[in-house]
Amino acid sequence: MSPGDWQALGVTLRLAATTTLLLLLLGTPLAWWLARTRSRAAVWVESLVALPLVLPPTVLGFYLLVLLGPNGPLGGLQLPPLVFSFWGLVLASVISSLPFMVQPLRDAFAALSPRLLDMAACLRAGPLDAFFSVVVPLCRRGFLSGLVLTFAHTVGEFGVVLMVGGNIPGSTRVLSIALYDHAESFNHSAAHLLAGGLLLASFATLLLLNHWNRRRA
Repeated sequence: MSPGDWQALGVTLRLAATTTLLLLLLGTPLAWWLARTRSRAAVWVESLVALPLVLPPTVLGFYLLVLLGPNGPLGGLQLPPLVFSFWGLVLASVISSLPFMVQPLRDAFAALSPRLLDMAACLRAGPLDAFFSVVVPLCRRGFLSGLVLTFAHTVGEFGVVLMVGGNIPGSTRVLSIALYDHAESFNHSAAHLLAGGLLLASFATLLLLNHWNRRRA
């Protein structure tokens, strides 16, 4: 791997870690609300959350580019520039990886018996106490799945990252873009190295996750 590839690896890991942490904080209350609410708006929220699963990444990236650009609705606000910046990549990754965190958590929360929370309330446990002492331990499979899938999906992002962040070494150039650059310049040995590494890492991640879930089941 060239120094530029190692640099891209660092940006990729930093982006994936930041996105996963933010989605854990934002996705957990959203998933809890979706699992417990009876509001008619839930179906609309669920559809919006799942939209990145079926929407082409370049479409999502294009509208984020329009939204955050200098002539967009948010471009005129007194905000740090997000287009072609690392934090712009974080925003795009949070939106595109949202379903990979929310859906496993929502399914885990929905499978939890409400009687357990009633019993915790009878023992004078507050809502937060009951959540962290009852819900989190019993839904750890959902949390692990959400964390792993979110991290892995962010590592493999390409379309939305290229549209919003471009290809700036040390700032927005991630492994998927580095792989594209190598393939475009017919540097197949470097492309094979990055592609093979990503393939093995992805397969190993899913293998370990499925093995852990089967043992816990």
